[in-house]
Amino acid sequence: MDLKHISRGITEGRDRAGARSMFKAVGYTDADLSRPLIGVANTWIETMPCNFHLRRLSAKVKEGIREAGGTPMEFNTIAISDGETMGTEGMRASLVSREVIADSIELVCRGQMFDAVVCVVGCDKTIPAAAMALARMNLPGVVLYGGTIAPGSYRGKDVTIQDVYEAIGANVAGKMSDTELKELEDVACPAAGACGGQYTANTMSTVMEMIGLSPMGFNSVPAMDPQKDAISFECGKLVMSVLQKGLKPRDILTRQAFENAIASVAASGGSTNSVLHLLAIAREAGVKLDIEDFQTVSERTPLLADLKPSGRFVAADMHRAGGIGLLAKRLMSGKYLHGSAKTVTGQTIAVEAEKAKETPKQEVIVPLDKPLKATGGLVILKGNLAPEGCVIKISGHERLEHRGPARVFESEEAAMAAVTAKKIKAGDVVVIRNEGPKGGPGMREMLGVTAAIVGEGLGGSVALLTDGRFSGATRGLMAGHVSPEAALGGPIAAVRNGDIIQFDVKKRLLKVEVTGKVLRERLAKWKAPKPRYSTGVFAKYAALVWSASQGAITKPR
Repeated sequence: MDLKHISRGITEGRDRAGARSMFKAVGYTDADLSRPLIGVANTWIETMPCNFHLRRLSAKVKEGIREAGGTPMEFNTIAISDGETMGTEGMRASLVSREVIADSIELVCRGQMFDAVVCVVGCDKTIPAAAMALARMNLPGVVLYGGTIAPGSYRGKDVTIQDVYEAIGANVAGKMSDTELKELEDVACPAAGACGGQYTANTMSTVMEMIGLSPMGFNSVPAMDPQKDAISFECGKLVMSVLQKGLKPRDILTRQAFENAIASVAASGGSTNSVLHLLAIAREAGVKLDIEDFQTVSERTPLLADLKPSGRFVAADMHRAGGIGLLAKRLMSGKYLHGSAKTVTGQTIAVEAEKAKETPKQEVIVPLDKPLKATGGLVILKGNLAPEGCVIKISGHERLEHRGPARVFESEEAAMAAVTAKKIKAGDVVVIRNEGPKGGPGMREMLGVTAAIVGEGLGGSVALLTDGRFSGATRGLMAGHVSPEAALGGPIAAVRNGDIIQFDVKKRLLKVEVTGKVLRERLAKWKAPKPRYSTGVFAKYAALVWSASQGAITKPR
């Protein structure tokens, strides 16, 4: 394998004297330029805890690359905080950022002609974006997750950002004082790292190890654990090994690897956003994956990890218990994984999983013969409201049926106003539309609304459906990614206040109790809403984005 298989084109020969001169202006020597050029895609940003510490980790990655004989060149991407923008206009930028981050990594790697790349990621969208970029380029590379935040401590209890959002609803309902809410707010997020439960960031961290793009055991180390520096150094060394072996992302991203990834989401009670992101990564890798595949794999995979938002523990607890590797070992023992799937180390997932060590008396990952639930948490519903499907997450505690009148809202803000004004009653079905990939644009998460419903004590009696997304911290009978979305003239656009909507999880059914003729008549009179943005990044995104059932990827139509 020619280690400078790409960068020779930018550093060697008489005609590249100008390029070498410019590289030397920033400190690179002839010796540096004679080695493979390794990109270090750093998603550091100063706006959120999830990625705030990544400068430190990227520096260690670069040390490892140099020791292993490469020349690292660091560059930045953008990032958007889901947790901070939740419930605001800014949240529209979150899913859009996934495409911009993937585009940024691809553009710099192609433009600067790197031989390999390490993607240092933190928050929800930076993780799938890195995988999408690697799949597009098929460039030797590694994904390193910055790690989970430590739990906060509130009156002797471990807490996460989920508790804060649910406390807002409790405050509205008069169950928590302003002083108590402020006290919780001050302690819930104690330092750098991504949100602490098995929310979207930690779910996608799990996916990266299980799909093989991250080394087993690297991602689950918490953000501020001193071991994270050593792991980052090793990651820098590893990318040189990946380059030497000629191991490329599409050698790893096989159909079997995607099924392993889905199994890890099901077994860990992971975020519904994983459906969107895995579909997108599969499209970029050229692997056939459909929304129904999530149902198939989830049905055969037991829930083994007792993690928030529905369980007792946080991601840092899982690391102490034995990490993602222990979950893989459990799944391998039960023959729920394809053991021959290759990982970025060059070893199979079966070999990597066997190295896991279980902490005695740990309670986070339960034994195979005592699963928390016989099947995984992801369920795909279809019906006259979601012909292309929608996604719900079932932890084992929710109702499996609900039938009630629709309360229709044209935006998240309108729904949130109704919830906080106590206008939502037991038995209602909250319908939030025009929040899909195109209609939003950007498919906002609904944690503010769903947490407020739970906080007000309605989590067990109200259902919700939306063409938008949910946070990984969402719990309750909530259906997201309803496709086709309202902005594309999907049936959700035809629902009216008072229509009776039925959820039947066992039958995998979501329907509105009106005839097909009535639905067709309503949709025939429907007019597409005026786009919220006519120029700029949101307008371009809305013009290019595909349905959530296709992963909400952007590509020319």
